[in-house]
Amino acid sequence: MTTPLKIDFVSDVSCPWCAIGLKSLDQALANIGDEAAVSMHFQPFELNPNMGPEGQDIVEHLTEKYGSTPSQQDQAREMIRSRGAEVGFDFAMGKRSRIYNTFDAHRLLHWAETEGEGKQKALKEALFGAYFTKGDDPSSHDVLLRVAGEVGLDTAIAAEVLQSNQYADEVREREQFFQRHGINSVPAVIINERHLISGGQPAEVFEKALREIMAQAA
Repeated sequence: MTTPLKIDFVSDVSCPWCAIGLKSLDQALANIGDEAAVSMHFQPFELNPNMGPEGQDIVEHLTEKYGSTPSQQDQAREMIRSRGAEVGFDFAMGKRSRIYNTFDAHRLLHWAETEGEGKQKALKEALFGAYFTKGDDPSSHDVLLRVAGEVGLDTAIAAEVLQSNQYADEVREREQFFQRHGINSVPAVIINERHLISGGQPAEVFEKALREIMAQAA
């Protein structure tokens, strides 16, 4: 019997553990295969909603936000790079020097979900790659349009979305909804609107949790 799994993946495109978590979740779902009928939806979360358009130096930002030393940040970066490599994601740490505002990226992701099966996921993955592997600025409309085109989205419509305030209210409503329900760190993976799996877990942890949820639903 095939078990329906609705997955709400709450995340930010500037969150490295979200990129790792998505890769791990994909591996877990591949192992589960056709035992589950999966629908995945990417929900917005801004790690830095008040970030200005110019962004901020990443070392300066992490020092201010978490009080971490450069040495601690180096250790964290190496852990992230290593975990990324394990799941097949390339963190090019030397290319990423700033943190940026991601609100427009979330508006574009909201629109992409209306454009057909798989488009939102493809855009999300491409945005992770643009920021973490290429070091691109995910607040730049030029970058967002290029990435949209790379995954087969209509760049003329994407430009209209970005140049307007379209989907701003919807993104804010979604952000507030998940915050009201206790989501204050990401990735947060919500299964069938009831079960929460937090963090960029290894694939085996995701698979075990998903199989337990599927058994309860049987």
